[in-house]
Amino acid sequence: MNQNSCDVLIVGGGPAGLAAAIALRMRGAVVLVADSLRPPIDKACGEGLMPDALRDLASLGVDCERGESARFQGIRFINWTDGERVSVCGEFERGVGLGMRRTELLGRLIERAADIGVRLRWKTHVTFGNRVSLDREAIQYRYLVGADGQSSKVRKWAGLEQGKLISRRFGFRRHYRIPAASNYVEVHWGALGQVYITPTAQGEICVAAVTSHGSTRMQQVVDAIPYLKERLSDKAASSRERGALTTTRRLKHVAKGNVALIGDASGSVDAVTGEGLAIGFRQAALLGRSIEKDSLDLYAKEHETTLSMPRRMARALLVMDRYPSVRRVAMLALAGLPDLFDGLLGVHMGEESLPHFLLSSSVAAVKRLAQSGTSTSDPERVSP
Repeated sequence: MNQNSCDVLIVGGGPAGLAAAIALRMRGAVVLVADSLRPPIDKACGEGLMPDALRDLASLGVDCERGESARFQGIRFINWTDGERVSVCGEFERGVGLGMRRTELLGRLIERAADIGVRLRWKTHVTFGNRVSLDREAIQYRYLVGADGQSSKVRKWAGLEQGKLISRRFGFRRHYRIPAASNYVEVHWGALGQVYITPTAQGEICVAAVTSHGSTRMQQVVDAIPYLKERLSDKAASSRERGALTTTRRLKHVAKGNVALIGDASGSVDAVTGEGLAIGFRQAALLGRSIEKDSLDLYAKEHETTLSMPRRMARALLVMDRYPSVRRVAMLALAGLPDLFDGLLGVHMGEESLPHFLLSSSVAAVKRLAQSGTSTSDPERVSP
């Protein structure tokens, strides 16, 4: 094929777009990725890769063990309410997680894509009219993939905008050159939102804050949790603050004709789930299988399965965000049944079916109640 033709044109060179390019190229397709920016491309992100995301990346031949990164073995929720601290910790049953800067992850994906022959065009202006053009030159393709984010131009051009915005919150992120306090991703729940702390390298952490309050800035969310205010107050940031919207959006259709959407362009879940990257990688594998059959039918039919469980989790966690009393009860219950949180993580990452989890957790809860006569853990009082 000449330089102005390909089997698949992918608009957007973020993690989802590059993962799709690799999956398609591994199946023999001629793939071209076009993006208006030039690497390193950075944006606000929690920067934690769960074990399921790492397995998906490994299946694409992407090596995440090299370079700057840090392992974590689970997730710790910490609720702060009126001087009371309730903490619950869940560990991964299969594998470990990995924290790394978004730019580092993109570098690994770009390297893998280039190694297997994906054509990459950075700083390229993509226009949509009667046909798609790159830097004013018409491009021929069999399939067009929109991987261009929440405000997708491909989605608008293809007439795939119909859907529903379920939730919208505001996210911020910056890094600090300080050691992580534990081998877990910490999720601190405070009065103004959540603060996520992820180890991203030896001696470095990513601090991300998410809030429902549009006029609230990152520092306010952090300072509303006295423990974090003290921990970070005299520490110099090692990156500038970045912000972004985090949404839960559901589209009526994600494919039309020879056009498909992937990643946030195809619908999204709130960042509270920590599954944004993993969802894109799962969709990339599904898209690869679908186009290998020379059809988008499989992708259109099964796309919803990549988002259904994360959406359920987002719905439950956003209720906890909205109602502090519900959050406190839920956290006390989880603290009293520590195996329950491990199981929830397994369901969240698709390692255990929801019916099996509900059955096994109910049996465990009954046994625990019979032994202790209580289902909750006493909270810890924290001095102001």
